Amino acid sequence: MDEQNVSDSLFKWLQTFKVETPYETAADICSGVVLAEILNQIAPNFFDDEWQGKIKTDAETSNWRIKVSNLKKVLEGILEYYSTVLGQQITDFNLPDVNRIGEHGDTSELARLMQLVLGCAVNCEHKEGYIEQIMGMDEGVQQYIMNAIQELMSKETSTSTSFPDFSEMQQQLKETWQALQQALRAKEEMAQRCCKLDMQVTALQEERVGFLMENERLQEKLNVSENLDDDSTAAGRRYQQLQAKVDGYQDELYRLESTGQDYRIRLELQEKEILDLQMRNDNLMKLADESRGLKDELDILRYNSEKVAQYELTIDSYKKKLEDHGDLKRQVKLLEDKNTAFVESSMELEEELRKAQSFKTQVERYKKEIQELHNKLSEESKRADKMGFESKRHQEKLMSLQRENEKLVAVRDSLQETNEELKLMQLQSGADRRGSMLEGSLDDSTVSHMLDMASPEVK
Repeated sequence: MDEQNVSDSLFKWLQTFKVETPYETAADICSGVVLAEILNQIAPNFFDDEWQGKIKTDAETSNWRIKVSNLKKVLEGILEYYSTVLGQQITDFNLPDVNRIGEHGDTSELARLMQLVLGCAVNCEHKEGYIEQIMGMDEGVQQYIMNAIQELMSKETSTSTSFPDFSEMQQQLKETWQALQQALRAKEEMAQRCCKLDMQVTALQEERVGFLMENERLQEKLNVSENLDDDSTAAGRRYQQLQAKVDGYQDELYRLESTGQDYRIRLELQEKEILDLQMRNDNLMKLADESRGLKDELDILRYNSEKVAQYELTIDSYKKKLEDHGDLKRQVKLLEDKNTAFVESSMELEEELRKAQSFKTQVERYKKEIQELHNKLSEESKRADKMGFESKRHQEKLMSLQRENEKLVAVRDSLQETNEELKLMQLQSGADRRGSMLEGSLDDSTVSHMLDMASPEVK
């Protein structure tokens, strides 16, 4: 099935409804407002003003989420109408994706939604009027709409299993619908055939008139020049040939007229048959409505019967409860005593629990304090170890400095003794230059010896 042609045909069918909201293209009905108004016209008792009030009419200019919300309400209302009013359940039918319709304006999904609206129209109380409207549309549009109805009817199943006549009637209704479609196709073929025959008859009549005029003209010429009955002349032979053609065309014209008359008679018979099928279809529709009403009454009676059985069981149970009322009183007394004891024990346990909670809080606080003390102790131990290491290192440094100091003192004493000896030597020799030179050399060698003996730290 061509989805685009089906969508266009269903949109043309929707345009037969007169609604308050203006719309010109398929995108204008994606908000759900127009479809809600059409459903209100199809079944005003079910799709009433209260239901229609749930549809937001400002969806034309608002965002797509409001449109999706409206379309969801429309789809739920249609499915509920099929289930509760028509007593049918749609199976194996791809329900339209309202999100794609509201957000992207998908025409294929919109076509499925319009197909469901069409199903509501051809199954409602005023279905005869809507079917007549469909029959009055163009043949191409009518064919696509019939195919859509046929597809939808093939997916419908009755929700009641206690009415075999209803399913049989539904099958008979489908067969009648198929026969009606075949009769319409036959009618169309016959109408086309009649049109072609009329055109052929008109053409032949015009050709016959032309031949007659040509024959008269030739006859006038031949009457003047020579006799046409003489077959020995060329004009006579030409006349005989033309006369034979005219006779053949007349026979063909009579045959086509008789054939056209036969087709007209057959067309009238087919139209009568179509009317009979439509009457049978209407009768079957009425019987289907009566069957649905009887099914609803039977469901109500069955529901009431079940409620009566439940009430009887409830009354019997109440009687047994009244008989056991004395035992229940004693049991209630015992349970009250036990409940009192349980309440007292519960209070005691709650008191102990509060004490335990307070003890638990103190223990947690003590644990935290102990942990803090352990942390402080570890820090102090680290500091003490560090101070001991520093003290030991300073003591070692002090001892090394003392040893160096003792060495320096010894060097100083030796230098003093050497200086005194040199002074004595100067006095004895009396040579100032020699003494000064010797003193300078001794001082330099002595100082260098002292520096060599000193530690790196003293240097």
